[in-house]
Amino acid sequence: MNLSFGCAVAANLLFTVFEAVLAFKAGSVGLLADAGHNLSDVLGLVLAWFASYLVTRKAGERFSYGYRRTTILAALINAVVLVVASLYIAYRSFEKMLQPAEVNAELVILVALVGIVINGGAALLFIKQSHHDLNIKGAFLHLAFDALISAGVVVSGLLIFLTGALWIDPLVGLIIVAVILIMTWRMLADALGLMLDAV
Repeated sequence: MNLSFGCAVAANLLFTVFEAVLAFKAGSVGLLADAGHNLSDVLGLVLAWFASYLVTRKAGERFSYGYRRTTILAALINAVVLVVASLYIAYRSFEKMLQPAEVNAELVILVALVGIVINGGAALLFIKQSHHDLNIKGAFLHLAFDALISAGVVVSGLLIFLTGALWIDPLVGLIIVAVILIMTWRMLADALGLMLDAV
């Protein structure tokens, strides 16, 4: 599992830097927002990795029940980060609707395709364990949502390239935000239930 986390963190961190640099070059606010969201996911992955390490530590005098609940805490924080990142993307999308700007659609499509490969591949590293551990599920969802966001950026880039309609980019951004919030709500509810020992 450490290898999975290490590969996912390294790949996503490198891609985030790559995406941010090319977002400025393409003049794409949507791509830049995606890079910011990817950075939040790198932080979320590091947090989930640390929680997975704490679970392996034995109970002591101070923490007599051990550290198993840290994975629930990490999942809760991951869900909150996803919600905050989604709200930021929604804000940027509304801003872009009010003030449309030209973008390099070809570059946006290329970078987003790389994002699908990186995030989709990293998500596959966690898919098997995501059914048994809420912390791993949080990491998996972060990466899967990133791949989804990248796919949305590819679609918007293609449509902008074909039609020249700049309002498509922020509209796709808002659709992606809605999907993320719907999917994240369940994980947030599960994490809160476990934290509060719900029946």
